[in-house]
Amino acid sequence: MLTTVLSAAGALVFGAVLGYFVRQLLVSKKVASAEQQVSGIIKEAKEKAESLVEEARKEQREQKAQLDKLEERIIKKEEITEQRSQSLVEREGRLEQSESDFKSVKAKVDELQKQVLVELEKVANLTSDEARKNLLQKVEADYRDDLVVVIQRLEKEKREEIEKKSLDIITTAIQRYARAHVSELTTSVFHLPSDDLKGKIIGREGRNIRTLERAAGVEIVVDETPENVVISSFDPLRREIAKLALDKLIKDGRFQPAKIEEKVEEARQDMNKRMNEIGEEAALEVGVVGLPQEIIQLVGRLHFRTSYGQNVLTHSIEMAYISGMIAAELGANVEVAKKGALLHDIGKAISHEVEGTHVNLGMKLLKKYGISDAVIDAMRSHHEEYPYATPESYIVSAADVISAGRPGARRDTVEHYIKRLQDLEKIATSFEGVKNAYALSAGREIRVFITPEKIDDFGALQLAKNIASKIQSDLKYPGEIKVNVIREMRAVEYAK
Repeated sequence: MLTTVLSAAGALVFGAVLGYFVRQLLVSKKVASAEQQVSGIIKEAKEKAESLVEEARKEQREQKAQLDKLEERIIKKEEITEQRSQSLVEREGRLEQSESDFKSVKAKVDELQKQVLVELEKVANLTSDEARKNLLQKVEADYRDDLVVVIQRLEKEKREEIEKKSLDIITTAIQRYARAHVSELTTSVFHLPSDDLKGKIIGREGRNIRTLERAAGVEIVVDETPENVVISSFDPLRREIAKLALDKLIKDGRFQPAKIEEKVEEARQDMNKRMNEIGEEAALEVGVVGLPQEIIQLVGRLHFRTSYGQNVLTHSIEMAYISGMIAAELGANVEVAKKGALLHDIGKAISHEVEGTHVNLGMKLLKKYGISDAVIDAMRSHHEEYPYATPESYIVSAADVISAGRPGARRDTVEHYIKRLQDLEKIATSFEGVKNAYALSAGREIRVFITPEKIDDFGALQLAKNIASKIQSDLKYPGEIKVNVIREMRAVEYAK
């Protein structure tokens, strides 16, 4: 048993010793292999290092060669620069010497010139200014006629050239815009569906026709012409309101004084809407945008105003077209020229209601509603009441002359006739207590409607005499004028 144990122990010890030696042998082999690998790596690194060093030395030699060449070029440039600098210094010295010599010579020449001038003045008994003046006078006298001829020729050629150019521009503008001109009359014909309506229009004892004439401010002529009545008034707006009121009465069928006054008032309101539409169409036609609504309505009202028999709105539209074309040709502001032309007579829309010239009234209206100063400057000079401030003001004035000067565009006698009737109405309405006054029968009659609460019957008689007296003193007219003062009391009540 003991022997067995000892044998086992001996075997175990021998195995341990043998394993130790085997392991040492393996470790030594690994160490030798690692040392061999390290030696290979070191050798390879040394070879690469030597190669890099060789390349670096080669590159250094090349860079040094380039630097040597560059240094050589710089040295050559420095030498050339130094040579040029030396040359410039020498040239500057020569220039300074030349300048000094020139100044010296100039001083001598100036001194000699002064001496010669003094000697000449002594000989001629004239100063240099006097001699120059005499010489200029002699030249002017010798060549005056030639100068005058040359100047006149140049002026004539320039004038002819300018006139030809302006004529081309104006004729082109007129040809591009062509519109027929029809002078406005003072009467309008209203067509009736039937002759039976004439009796209703006249009414019992003429009440209806008198009411219509008084409310609309026109004269109604009912004669034997079939299915027609004539509406007479110098104011186109009144004639239009009367026509519209008659049309409403015919559609309604009730002809009585109260209904007539109601329809006339409705016609006035409808006319305000129509004037807005007319003004918008006119502005759209000429391409003018951005106008306030109040100005648009006044433009529409110009459709019912005339100037020497020429429709004012038609005249203004024509001017806007012509002004725009002329401004485009001359390079001026087309928009300002068009607006100035369209609005140049805007004061005529209210001139019969407010005192003052239509130019001043128009300027106040345009300023009130925020129209630009450039447009106001363009429109205010068309009657030469104000100086021409801008090129557009000349253009608007020229367009006004062109439009008004067309053959058949205006009739002077019509304008004087309308002016007389307007003055006749103004005289009548200037008296206190007068409600309305209408000039009728071609100015041979003035119908004056008074407020019955302010003037009694005796006052009406006295008022008629006063109006007649003022007309005789302030107005020139042919024949005689009948002053018809009407005082009417009317009681109206409604049954509810």
